[in-house]
Amino acid sequence: MNKFVLCVVLALSLLWTVPASAASTIFIVRHAEKVDESRDPLLSARGTQRAQSLAQHLRDAGIRKIFVTEFQRTALTARPLAELTQVALTPYAAKDSAKLATLLTSGAENALVVGHSNTVANIAAALGVKEVKAVADDEYDRLIVIHLNDGAAPVMTVLRY
Repeated sequence: MNKFVLCVVLALSLLWTVPASAASTIFIVRHAEKVDESRDPLLSARGTQRAQSLAQHLRDAGIRKIFVTEFQRTALTARPLAELTQVALTPYAAKDSAKLATLLTSGAENALVVGHSNTVANIAAALGVKEVKAVADDEYDRLIVIHLNDGAAPVMTVLRY
């Protein structure tokens, strides 16, 4: 084996053994539009369309975890993406965003979190993002994207879908 080939093999073996820094992207949305104001409503026709749109927007985002609350409107919002990507829905308690933040930062996996108007900003804050604007009661199109990197402050981008 000549020296060049030996150097290439050695360099490649070093690349395979050096751990990559843990990085993940967390996507946070409020559930889509609901059919009424009851405690646990279904999605409206507009909400079902929005859930489909979310799935199309995030289909190539490498999402490996999908978190939904105990309310069916969050699961219905996430279901089209879950079916498209074959990722199971993982429930979390709507009132426990701090515990959810621990789950999200414990691994280097991209995740979608579907919450509520009164939890979305709390989840982002629990991930270390400063100055997150509260979600209005009539706002359903905000997509918060938070990049988490070991040893660095989280970076947030707000999009609309």
